[in-house]
Amino acid sequence: MIGNRRFVILIILMVVTGVYINVHSDFKVPLNRPFSAFPAAHAGWRMVGESIFSAGVLDVLKPTDYLYRQYVDEAGRRVVLYVGYHSGGKGSGAIHSPKHCLPGSGWFEASSEKGSVEVGDGDINVIRAVYQKGDARELFVYWFQVRDRTLSNEYSLKLAEITGSFFHRRRDTAFVRISVPYREDGGQAVETAERFIRDFYPVITEYLPR
Repeated sequence: MIGNRRFVILIILMVVTGVYINVHSDFKVPLNRPFSAFPAAHAGWRMVGESIFSAGVLDVLKPTDYLYRQYVDEAGRRVVLYVGYHSGGKGSGAIHSPKHCLPGSGWFEASSEKGSVEVGDGDINVIRAVYQKGDARELFVYWFQVRDRTLSNEYSLKLAEITGSFFHRRRDTAFVRISVPYREDGGQAVETAERFIRDFYPVITEYLPR
């Protein structure tokens, strides 16, 4: 019953947003700096790889700009960082939740929980989820960034987009995802991901408009 109610609320929000967008034009908000300037080395982490999406993938995701890199620390622990920015202007697509994208790639959700990560003077809201594909397991820690707010569910994201559009003519949003190999010692994966977040969150927010 609760799941059906949430689905109905989401549909209503999407319809309201669609009608409003067709009647009003929101501002296209640029990044403070392009992701091409994002540091290749920071706080003991160094980039070891960078992926470029195909035209077909970009046509589906429709990010205004994105960052998809692999970093390792001094101990060789690997972290994959994805940041997709959507400016909110015409041609900018909506954020695709991992709950829909990953199963389409053959991954299934083994566990998922909401939580927070302490960064600097405050906490950010995140989702910690473990996905499995064959024998491989991966920890994903992700959130939705709407200006200075971090959101951990799609309903809050849609509501933030609607209120931002109505009151500020802005629908710019970002999706941040960190993934780490999840082995028997799941605590190590969580520690690695959250340390990476603490190190890089101030850098990420320098690029995103407030």
